[in-house]
Amino acid sequence: MTDCDDNNRLSAQTISYRAAKRTLVDRLSVTLEPGEMVALIGPNGAGKSTLMRLLSGYLAPHDGQCVLHGQSLTAWSRQALARHRAVMRQQQHITFALSVRDIVAMGRAPWPERDTQRIVRQVLALTDCTSLAGRDFRQLSGGEQQRVQLARALAQLWQDEGPRGWLFLDEPTSALDLYHQQQALRLLHRLTRQGALSVCCILHDLNLAALWADRMILMHSGKLVACDTPAEVMTAPLLTRWYQADLHIYSHPQERVPQVALRR
Repeated sequence: MTDCDDNNRLSAQTISYRAAKRTLVDRLSVTLEPGEMVALIGPNGAGKSTLMRLLSGYLAPHDGQCVLHGQSLTAWSRQALARHRAVMRQQQHITFALSVRDIVAMGRAPWPERDTQRIVRQVLALTDCTSLAGRDFRQLSGGEQQRVQLARALAQLWQDEGPRGWLFLDEPTSALDLYHQQQALRLLHRLTRQGALSVCCILHDLNLAALWADRMILMHSGKLVACDTPAEVMTAPLLTRWYQADLHIYSHPQERVPQVALRR
């Protein structure tokens, strides 16, 4: 993770969000920095997706503010914000025929003056999607669609031979096989090490989160209850308390990070 001043950070400052008489995010503060990979974890209904929508500017908080480069997200124009952050949602519904190449090219909409086709080729190769380029997106498997949507999000942030900005991913590995889970997370980790990209992803697989994340943000009932390294968050008392699961924590045999196993 690189050192940076406050103007290079994305921060939520005591934000709250309410819907249908329920508080989905409750007075939460957190900061994301370039060059880090953050896993957003917590049980179902914890408020993870709502927090991601707030941090990415799709929702405006009822209280507090989200600030990027020293300016409230509500003050950014849509196109300017689209050049600084990209979002990969868990499900994308495409109802008409579009090739994979066209889907990835859609990520370049905020940059009409840039070399779209060259960047699309680069990103397709980077995400192992080149062989899919001419296929109808609707006819792909769920895992293949996820890989293409990751490529689209990376294309949106591509500047000067690499992605820059803030990449938000909602369960990006949920439909991937083991090989492509590993390759996708290796890629994201490597890109953050270049120092210009910050990745924030919702992950239900805590073992994958612990392997790749610099920090884990644990939420419960709309509140932030822990934000630290995997070693500090992935403890039996903490996870048992907030997940209400009977579990065991052990150390990964090679990577020396905590891993979780459910008890019978």
